[in-house]
Amino acid sequence: MKIAHISDTHITSGEAYKGYAFDLIANEVNTLDYDMVIHTGDVTNEGLREEYERASYELKKIQKPLIVVPGNHDARNVGYELFEKYIGPLNGVYEKDDLVIIWVDSTIPDLSDGRIGGYKFHWLKERLEEYSHKKFKIVASHHHLVPLPDTGRERNVLFNAGDVLDLLLKHDVNLYICGHKHVPNIYKVEGLVVANAGCTSCRKTRKGDVNSYNIIKIKEDGKISVSIKRVTGDITRREFKIKKQRIFVPKKRRLLRIVQMSESNVSDRVYFRERVLKNAIKAINEKYKPDLVIHCGDMVDVGTERYYAKAYEFWEKIKPEKIIVPGHNDITYLGYDLFKEYFGEPKILEMENFAFIPIISAQYETPIGVVGRIGQKILRKHLQEHEEKFRAVIMHHNIIPIPKSREIGFLEDGGNVLKILTDEKANLVLTGHGGNTLGIKVEETPIINAGSISWELHRNPFGNSFNLIDIYEDMIAAFEIQATWGSRKLLGIWKIKTKVPWA
Repeated sequence: MKIAHISDTHITSGEAYKGYAFDLIANEVNTLDYDMVIHTGDVTNEGLREEYERASYELKKIQKPLIVVPGNHDARNVGYELFEKYIGPLNGVYEKDDLVIIWVDSTIPDLSDGRIGGYKFHWLKERLEEYSHKKFKIVASHHHLVPLPDTGRERNVLFNAGDVLDLLLKHDVNLYICGHKHVPNIYKVEGLVVANAGCTSCRKTRKGDVNSYNIIKIKEDGKISVSIKRVTGDITRREFKIKKQRIFVPKKRRLLRIVQMSESNVSDRVYFRERVLKNAIKAINEKYKPDLVIHCGDMVDVGTERYYAKAYEFWEKIKPEKIIVPGHNDITYLGYDLFKEYFGEPKILEMENFAFIPIISAQYETPIGVVGRIGQKILRKHLQEHEEKFRAVIMHHNIIPIPKSREIGFLEDGGNVLKILTDEKANLVLTGHGGNTLGIKVEETPIINAGSISWELHRNPFGNSFNLIDIYEDMIAAFEIQATWGSRKLLGIWKIKTKVPWA
């Protein structure tokens, strides 16, 4: 099957709409061998009746079966009701042979942000269970799931993107398609391909880009290809093979063991579980015996002298080599100076064939993080300088949305940072924001988020925990360790595919 994926037409009577670009793409779709078209939202510019009337006329130019998903612009001015009148259902299912396409409305009236929550989340879950027997499963919505490059300040990802991503992965969805940010982009997240379409006929492109659409080909041999085709004729194509989940067993020697922790939030408040932290440190020293302990921020609850002095006592009890980056709590009040006084400036740590690269993302008095344009250049430079080594990047703020956490763009330039990490093929990324654990691979880069080790106000059903990461010559294995009882849960096992100079 061959699908044309268009998005963000922004049909209106004003200058925002480029009718000639829409006609060009519509004619191409009609002429070539496409089986169907999926439009992932922002059909109109303001959700007004006259726009819907024109959009209904314009969409009839497409002479192939058409699925249309509502976007945030379509939901403006109670436009979601007009959408059903002029365009079609807000949510639905299309099935043919071994393929199912499920589309779901992610809009929130009069907001640019998105959400697939409550009843819609349960509806999506039920549909995925109902059609679990299908070989090819596509979910279409308007809002993006993971941060995108070249979008300015990262925002408007689904509020519950972490939960939706987790749901799609658990149900073996092959492809998630969306629009929204006017940036064409393709990522592979574990076994899921995430394809963002650029804008088909809107003047608002990013970085001087041109209008475009995506070409999706689903092949009988289990391969999916996604191509970005611009109106200039340029095509960027990627092909993916659907693979069954497998458990790898390490066959080669272990090179390094890491303990990763975050959000100890040392204080004298009732939410700080001092005994849990003590027990965890004892187990780390005596049972797990790692080569390196990494703390991904929020060592203290607030940046006061008393809390830092107390935290330093705990930190000194950890016997192995240690490295820490500040979290947003650490640099409140006097914390910016106190962190350097007690723990020093984070510096690159080299251990034989490993390079651990700390990146500062915390800002004063806000949970919102930023690496910044200069910081991004520094990150890329460090990754390139140490390309002959195993490169682990350490930061506080999460890059991939965390389950059971409301995602509001905590790393405001997360899209550009993620692009650098995947472009440079970082071997491992360790983060620690959001109060819950996550292990996920984007392209060739495993990204692991630590939950809270000793703070009661977390979002982790497993409880307070830390992560145990074993790096072998042929794979990386990550486990979550319950900080009180020591029970273990697998976060991920990722095979190292290429021959690595650092092994």
